[in-house]
Amino acid sequence: MPLEGTFPLDPEKIYYSMDELTLDTETGPQTMRVGAWLNVDPVRIHRLIIKDKVLQVNQLEVYMPLMSKLRRADPDYYKKFMGLQLVIDYPGYSSGIKAKIPFENDPVGFYKWWRKGKHEDKVHLSLGNRVLLFQKVAMMEPKVMLKKDLEILK
Repeated sequence: MPLEGTFPLDPEKIYYSMDELTLDTETGPQTMRVGAWLNVDPVRIHRLIIKDKVLQVNQLEVYMPLMSKLRRADPDYYKKFMGLQLVIDYPGYSSGIKAKIPFENDPVGFYKWWRKGKHEDKVHLSLGNRVLLFQKVAMMEPKVMLKKDLEILK
């Protein structure tokens, strides 16, 4: 039975920004509104939703603001999570596009932009996506590939 004034996580409940939630912290259990947790520890809240799948939240009221806060609070975590869904500035497009579009439609151009253009910090590619990209480029234009990338395919 929870202590009075604590609000343990309920995996069946859909949380809104004004709902109270008690989480364990370094200083012991702490209770805040979900909206406040987004400011205090957005990465932890995101992991509870996506990785652990124990926290369900309202998409508009909690998840969308969370993604915005996550981008600012921990850009590396955000890029890693977003992967090819990340919106990038890519040559030939007037506005930002998802990295997935040039990755799939122009693998050689994307490879040149990402690897040779030194934009590896802009888009995180999982090992699987890197291998897939390297395979496509190796079939289409193997001469543009760096030796270290060709080695991965061997």
